[in-house]
Amino acid sequence: MEKTTLKVNGMSCNHCVNSIEGSVGKLQGVKSVKVHLDAGKVDVEFNPSDVSLNEIKETIDDQGYDVE
Repeated sequence: MEKTTLKVNGMSCNHCVNSIEGSVGKLQGVKSVKVHLDAGKVDVEFNPSDVSLNEIKETIDDQGYDVE
């Protein structure tokens, strides 16, 4: 398992939290995802042999948020 923290811009409410946690959490290989709204960060624990970091970033981007 690999853990990473992504900086995500554009999150402002609980809907944002639910949207990101729901979409990323459904990806094959993602063990956990936790949005820290106040900090503008998303912690993700995933298996890199099942899902790439780029796929996770694209999923967040597809929800309308800017991943740095």
